[in-house]
Amino acid sequence: METVQQLVTKDMTIGDVVKKYPASAKVMLKHGLSCVGCHVNPYESIELGAKGHGMSEEEINTMIGEVNESLVNQSSAPSISEGDEQVFITDLAAKKIAEIFVAQSKQDYGLRIEVVPGGCSGYMYNFMIDKEPTFEDTVIEEKGVKVFIDPESMEMLRGSTIDYIDSLQGAGFKVENPNSGGSCGCGKSFH
Repeated sequence: METVQQLVTKDMTIGDVVKKYPASAKVMLKHGLSCVGCHVNPYESIELGAKGHGMSEEEINTMIGEVNESLVNQSSAPSISEGDEQVFITDLAAKKIAEIFVAQSKQDYGLRIEVVPGGCSGYMYNFMIDKEPTFEDTVIEEKGVKVFIDPESMEMLRGSTIDYIDSLQGAGFKVENPNSGGSCGCGKSFH
């Protein structure tokens, strides 16, 4: 039997693992370690969080093995070509971004989009105004606006469309993400 490299161990904290290896949350969710950043304390170890969800030692070891296997397979996957990294912005989203920047006298700024651990399904989108990108960011300049995305978030956002909705249920930016495996009932988070 082939030994899989141990990038993640059960004594690591849930928050650290999800931050360093975002794809690990999907495997943990599959095993019932749900609501990373919601009901599970991100400062407790994977082992304690899993035991708190009623998992046996064998189930925990199986989950850790699958997390490591998925991460090793992910790192050996072909790299993403530049065209695959595209994130699209609808006309309505670009118009709203420009309106916000004008209202705040920040026309030279960009919209930063991050994927962060949290919510009922594992991840949430975080939108904020940022003066300039970091050297690692992907910068998208489209329809007169700039969008900054860090490498970890870009990995989860590639192929997505950023839209703006204004409905009776509320208004805000919406991400149509082909990489999402689903979302929670409230629609505020995804996995």
